[in-house]
Amino acid sequence: MSYDEMYSYLEARVDALKTNRTGDERQTVDEVFDKQTLMAIYGMMTSGILDSVKYPISTGKEGNVFYAEEEDGEPLALKIFRTSTSTFKRIGKYIEGDPRFRGLTGNRRKMIYAWTNKEYRNLQRYCEAGLPVPEPVAFSKNCLAMEFIGDENGPSPLLKDTVLDDPDDIYDEAISFIIDGWQEAHLVHGDLSEYNILMMDGEPIFIDVGQAMTADHFNSKELLVRDIENINRFFKNRGADIIDVARIMEEVLSGGDDDDDQDEDYDDEDYDDECDHEEGDE
Repeated sequence: MSYDEMYSYLEARVDALKTNRTGDERQTVDEVFDKQTLMAIYGMMTSGILDSVKYPISTGKEGNVFYAEEEDGEPLALKIFRTSTSTFKRIGKYIEGDPRFRGLTGNRRKMIYAWTNKEYRNLQRYCEAGLPVPEPVAFSKNCLAMEFIGDENGPSPLLKDTVLDDPDDIYDEAISFIIDGWQEAHLVHGDLSEYNILMMDGEPIFIDVGQAMTADHFNSKELLVRDIENINRFFKNRGADIIDVARIMEEVLSGGDDDDDQDEDYDDEDYDDECDHEEGDE
């Protein structure tokens, strides 16, 4: 099948490719859907992971999230990381010193493919620890398919946009995520705030875990303190009864054991231009 034929196949299934879009929507298309990204999406469609990509859900610093559907119409979220130089520069600080990137070398695009893999693996870790994050489905190159957090009316709102009936309960759940994330998943989120928490049926779901670091990262405790301070700041403004940062840190570190971390090294061969993964493949 030629590229033009593949593009036509995609255009019929990706609403954002339609040419009647203007302004910000057109800019989103131009930034996200380069040729190699389109080929990754095509592969996910022909392998049965995706059937269609409908519309943008959110635009972040590193990528855009789209509402997508499986062949049976079930919703998915498709996160597409931009492959620009500016994206690479932003993620660089979260790659340096991560033992899972030990030995990884190569160009910008390869590193962003590795970043996509990293978010997939971080989501797996959190899920395996029983923590509330979107369930990962598959990734290919700079595209990550995961559970859609929302309903027929659209995506769930961010914590920052939610009126909380009982801020103390949600605060406790956020602190539990920090503690259990360190002790059970051996991860620190690293960018936790009201902008990275969705509220689904009154419960918090934690998102954007690509930058999450392993507990043995040289900067992990600094990131841990920042996460706690961010959560304390937000919930204090919402009237919650805040726990002192030092007390939370003591609780986090008292049950953690950095030596138990089970990270595997990343390998250049895992991140060539054919890098992809479907759930269940190892």
